[in-house]
Amino acid sequence: MPEKDRILVEVNDMCKNFGVTIALSHINLSVKTGEIRGLIGENGSGKSTVSSIIAGIQAASSGTMTYEGKEWEPVTVLDAQEAGIGMIVQEAGTISNISVAENIFLGNYKKFKKGSLIDKRAMIAEAGKALNKIGVTGINPGFPTGMYDMQERKLIEIAKCIYNDPKLLIVDETTTALSQRGRDIIYQIMHNMADSGKTVMIISHDLNEMMEHCDTLTVLRDGMIIDNIVRKDFDPDNIKQKMVGREISGHYYRADNDGYEDQVVLKADCITTMESILCLNMELHEKEILGIGGLSDCGMHILGRALYGLEEVVDGKVILSKDNTVIKNAQIAFKNGMGYVSKNRDTESLELNASIFANIASTGYDKNNVGPFISPKKEKSYVDKQIKALRIKCQNAYQPVSALSGGNKQKVVFGKWCADDADILILDCPTRGVDIGVKAAMYQLIYEMKKAGKSIIMISEELPELMGMCDRMLIMRDGQISGEFFREEYDDRKLIESMI
Repeated sequence: MPEKDRILVEVNDMCKNFGVTIALSHINLSVKTGEIRGLIGENGSGKSTVSSIIAGIQAASSGTMTYEGKEWEPVTVLDAQEAGIGMIVQEAGTISNISVAENIFLGNYKKFKKGSLIDKRAMIAEAGKALNKIGVTGINPGFPTGMYDMQERKLIEIAKCIYNDPKLLIVDETTTALSQRGRDIIYQIMHNMADSGKTVMIISHDLNEMMEHCDTLTVLRDGMIIDNIVRKDFDPDNIKQKMVGREISGHYYRADNDGYEDQVVLKADCITTMESILCLNMELHEKEILGIGGLSDCGMHILGRALYGLEEVVDGKVILSKDNTVIKNAQIAFKNGMGYVSKNRDTESLELNASIFANIASTGYDKNNVGPFISPKKEKSYVDKQIKALRIKCQNAYQPVSALSGGNKQKVVFGKWCADDADILILDCPTRGVDIGVKAAMYQLIYEMKKAGKSIIMISEELPELMGMCDRMLIMRDGQISGEFFREEYDDRKLIESMI
């Protein structure tokens, strides 16, 4: 068993620049064996940057590191893996068109080689053991990874990391993509590692989660370490203030009870989908924020896709009330003033390899034209307005979206639909993976949209978020509505009873 309380990894005077942008400024960090260390801060504060440098994903601009008492300068992720460092990345870390087993052993096929061939049967059997090791039995290691959803792919990444028996496990914004069962798996792994003298570094925007599971919290802001706070000194308001450099109260949701108009703008008439949804009826009103909640597999995410025409409705109809237009596909939804923010931001809401400009401008091709041509001047104004209004942190509008932090990526998604001035917005987990400062800004934006006459469906697995923001809430269970609640009568106990 490794010795506890020994410095495992140390970062000295580290800087990282991306062009003129300073991502890290003279960082000093020491992490010990037997410790669960949390890194917390606003989007763009440097958390993922310093972690990815330790894990060999990218190199520092300057500064030094030591690992197990020796100079540490990994060239690749494989260098780090071989040395006992594993990282579960924030973004998608699997390849869709290869098998689960091939993903688990990606870059490490040599142990299954027989001459010039790979023994796939042996690889699949070993991948099954890797999944079983973390308590996952519902994933077939021989199947293509693309068959599985985002949560299951994260479990595949976890299995890959743990199979290599790391001395240091880095968990970057992973729990937001997992159900409670998935979260319990990763929490158990973290504590087992710490108890056995190994080390965990976790990045999360969920402050309650961090205070519950971490021994020490390192607060970063603008690429600098602001403080290292040990468990006995954890205080949520103090941590929030250090994160953002100003005081943020714990209550940053709506404070009003304004209600909504009687006019129905969108309705689902006994809709059934190929999976999850069975004869579901619902209505969305003008100026309403309608919450859809439930456990992760209740069907709420499929419902959001069905309402926007992304999921086939095999029976029943989704209807726009103003002219009885039936939403059969996403093109019809878009042309009729609807917008959709997907839970799977990086695969469905953004073109990561394109620029901020191209992503935001994509909703305005029919608005920024002069005759048959797009006006560069109108298009630039269309984009610049959103970058300024949403305070998107970037070098310029032509920076690739892939280079942005998670919160700034989400701002780009919002910018697309704010620019388009959509009348109906379907927001699926709109604040997933963003920090408390960005959350507060998004909640304010959503409320301003409501006051401007927009109608919003807000789908979330976070009950406090729905209670804080929604005029009315529908709880789903097994693909159907199991409860309806109004803002003035929200009750935690009754809401949870409807979910289970």
